[in-house]
Order: sequence, then C-alpha cells, then structure tokens
Amino acid sequence: MTDPTDPTSAPLDFQVDRDDFRACRCVPGEPIGTLGEGQVLFAVDRFALTSNNVSYAAAGDLLDYWGFFPGPGRWGRIPAMGFGDVVESRSPDVPVGTRCFGFFPMSRHLVIDARPHPTGVVDGAAHRAGHAPVYRTYGFVERDPLHHAEREDQIMLLRGLFMTSFLIDDLLDEKDFFGAERSILTSASSKTSIALAHLLHRRARGSVIGLTSARNRDFVERLGCYDEVVSYDALETLTDTSPAVLVDMAGNRDVVATVHGRLGDRLRYSCSVGATHWESKPVSEDLPGPTPEFFFAPARVVKRTEDWGGSGLQERLGRSWDEFSAFSDDWLAVIRHRGPQALERIYLDLLGGHIDPAEGHIVSL
Repeated sequence: MTDPTDPTSAPLDFQVDRDDFRACRCVPGEPIGTLGEGQVLFAVDRFALTSNNVSYAAAGDLLDYWGFFPGPGRWGRIPAMGFGDVVESRSPDVPVGTRCFGFFPMSRHLVIDARPHPTGVVDGAAHRAGHAPVYRTYGFVERDPLHHAEREDQIMLLRGLFMTSFLIDDLLDEKDFFGAERSILTSASSKTSIALAHLLHRRARGSVIGLTSARNRDFVERLGCYDEVVSYDALETLTDTSPAVLVDMAGNRDVVATVHGRLGDRLRYSCSVGATHWESKPVSEDLPGPTPEFFFAPARVVKRTEDWGGSGLQERLGRSWDEFSAFSDDWLAVIRHRGPQALERIYLDLLGGHIDPAEGHIVSL
C-alpha cells in the first residue's frame, strides 16, 4: 500500500507524446483507490531501458503497445521488462510480498486483475484482453527456473529480447534457412541482434554478417559472434553472391532497400523485427527479392508451445539462455539509475542513439 506521507512512494508515471517521442514527462499518477476483488497492487522495483523500448513506441499504434498501460489523451506509457513486488492483494492466489517478472509501465505502481496462470498470474483487465498472453503474464520468481537473483539486471535487459532471437533462430532452422548459406543482421550492435548472432554463430549454418554504424563497428567486431561486420556507409562491399536471409532490427528503409537491391533473388527470406532507426520511413514491400515479412514473436510462442508443450519450450529456451547470459558477461556493463530525472535523461539518450551499445541501463523510480 502506498504511504501518502512518503513522496517517493506516491504514484508517478513516465509519459511520452505519441506524436513526438522526444516530448516526455514524469507526472503524478492516478491515485490508487481500494482494490477490487481479485486485484493486486505492484510496487515496480526496477525496469530495463533498451532499443526494444524504442521499437515498442514506433510500433505502438500498429501493435497496440500503447494499449498495455493507457495514458491520458495522446500521452502514452511505454512498456518495459522489469520486476515488481506485490504490496497489496485481494487475490487468494497472490500473497503480499510475491515478486514477479514481466511487462510493467515506467511507473511506480501497477494494478492488475490477477487471473491464475501456471507460472504466475495473467492480467485479465479488459483493456489488455486482446494482447497475447505472453505480454500479460507476471511470472512468480519462485516458479521460474531461469530466475537467479544475482542476474536480475541481465534478465530485465536481455531475456525478453533473447526469446525473440531464440524464436527467429528456431524459425530459420525449421525452414532449413530457406536454402540460404549466410545470415545478414541489421542494427548489429543492438542486444536483440547480438543475441541472434550468438545463436546463429553457435549453430554454424553459414556466415553471420552484421550491419552497423561506423561508430559501433569496433564494438560489434569485438563481440566475436559475427563473421563479418559491414558499416552502413559501405554496403557496396556486400558482393558475395551466395544465397542469404535478412533479419532487419533497424527498420531503416534505405538499408533494407539496398540489401534487397544488391541481392535480389539471392535473398531467400527477409523479415523485420524491430525499429531502432525509428525516424526512418517505413520499409517498402515493393522490393527486389522476397517481400519482407513481419516477425511476431508471440505467434511463434503459441506454435512452439503447441509443438513442444510449455515445459518443452522453457527447457529449450533455458539451455540457450544460460549460454547467452554467460556470454553477456564478457561485454555487457550494467548501469543503474534512480529517479525521474535520470529516467528522462537515459530515455532521450536512447532515443537519440547516444547510448554505448556495451551498456545496459536499469532504472528505478
């Protein structure tokens, strides 16, 4: 329960102008009233800020990421992976003190309509009913085989995006890489691309090529999971004629068009995943070679859960996650921040592309 005499526990929301992502503010949140039957109140402990959050904003209207935690008018709240602790409960399934991992708003508190789930609870609130269950689930840490308290920062920064990379790698393997002999990844310095490159490198199914900015090239090369690194200003060096697949994390229309133009029918598959280059015009579907497809991770989760069962998926994911988590120790520097001003500063640096890719930022309000 919030303490009205403690200003640091008062409801607080970080909001972004949905029409101008650079306009942001921290404002008092709605007062928390009496909980209804089955509701629980989380105190949001801390959450991660990565380029994924930029992608959520960029696709906010298309995929209803703004609908996770609605804001007033055109002000929205971007979801973030984090941990929260139950401080008040009217659910018999969720005792006070329960710690959960899942999507939280960049806020101090969250109220959900808790519905039982094998790994924790699902938010049954009406405004979230249309969202995939994976986005609405709050997993109890004591039921989570992947949870280790000493790695919570890495879990927030990497686990959600690692699952996306794991599912892309799995799709490519299932489809025999569409007959391709190499994989090309844009935004190679992003943590989602690094995770995918790590998986593809271990799979050893052809070379893994990373496309990145000239500024981040040295960092990407040092990772050791890319066989070749090409800067965006040197795409003319992509002269290899062997069949390839393209996984686009950047959403940069010009980069995707150039790769399609250079490879044409030698590009066997093209998919878009993120939008780290959020100001770029939308990628055109009228391109040489295959029409780019949007990769929607929750749909793949449903398929593999049906194929393998929930425990089978978690077992496979867990083995791969442990390897990647250990790999991240070699290059990831976790930096913690506290308070509204720090959140605004890190968010704007992330939006402007000023974050060192070797850094992982964790924020608490």
